[in-house]
Amino acid sequence: MSIDDETRIRVLEALLATGVVSPNWKQLQQYSKLHKATLKSSIDFLKKEGVLDGFGPKVNFRKFGYRLEVISFMQLDLSEKKIFEEFLKRALNDPHFYGLSPVIGSGNWNLVARHFYKDIESFHKNEEENYFKKIPSLFKLIRDRQTFYVTEPHYKSSSRTFSILETIKKEKGLV
Repeated sequence: MSIDDETRIRVLEALLATGVVSPNWKQLQQYSKLHKATLKSSIDFLKKEGVLDGFGPKVNFRKFGYRLEVISFMQLDLSEKKIFEEFLKRALNDPHFYGLSPVIGSGNWNLVARHFYKDIESFHKNEEENYFKKIPSLFKLIRDRQTFYVTEPHYKSSSRTFSILETIKKEKGLV
């Protein structure tokens, strides 16, 4: 048995499916000190309002040997529409990418990419083989780029959900 054998991967994939994981009402009651009916109606309300997307596993990708988290800020020439479409198509189908979005701020960056790899060599190999070799004119699209490698130790690494809840509690004086 291994954490990355076919059975374990199928289990983790199944846990991501909508409706597979549901709340443990008894533990929720103990933690929140609220009645089960209040919990159920609150969760239904939060789902209806689009606040809750679902429930699922939190996986530590480093346990699978993916120890390199990469954050790239890029300045793209968006007038190069065809090249951008090809880049976007490839990035959206690249399982290493878990985040790709426009960004606004100081400097000329207009896209941020978040991805993970086993090491720097596999990052550069993926970039070379799947982007620069497959899209020869990519240099016309990417005008500038800064790449950062997230390293240990992580001084803080909490979920966005936890952080937003703590922020709201503090703002509303609920802490």
